[in-house]
Amino acid sequence: MSGTAINVLYFAQVAELTQVRQESWPLQGPISGADWLAQLEQRYPQLAPTRRLKLAVNQFHVRPDSVIQPGDEVAVFEPVTGG
Repeated sequence: MSGTAINVLYFAQVAELTQVRQESWPLQGPISGADWLAQLEQRYPQLAPTRRLKLAVNQFHVRPDSVIQPGDEVAVFEPVTGG
């Protein structure tokens, strides 16, 4: 993985809507999860509103205000509910 990109993994409905399971995403510097989700929505408008999506960075669930760094692995998935 390049130090100027992140590896993005898409799961479940997100993968179906993007028609991609994994991709490398150029990233020149740190960015908040919320700002990155806004960029994701620009690339994949069918995911709107992306603020509902959950992120995991390097296999740890994170909040939208968490920082994503070049070289990170970012997983994107729908919120999960149980009954």
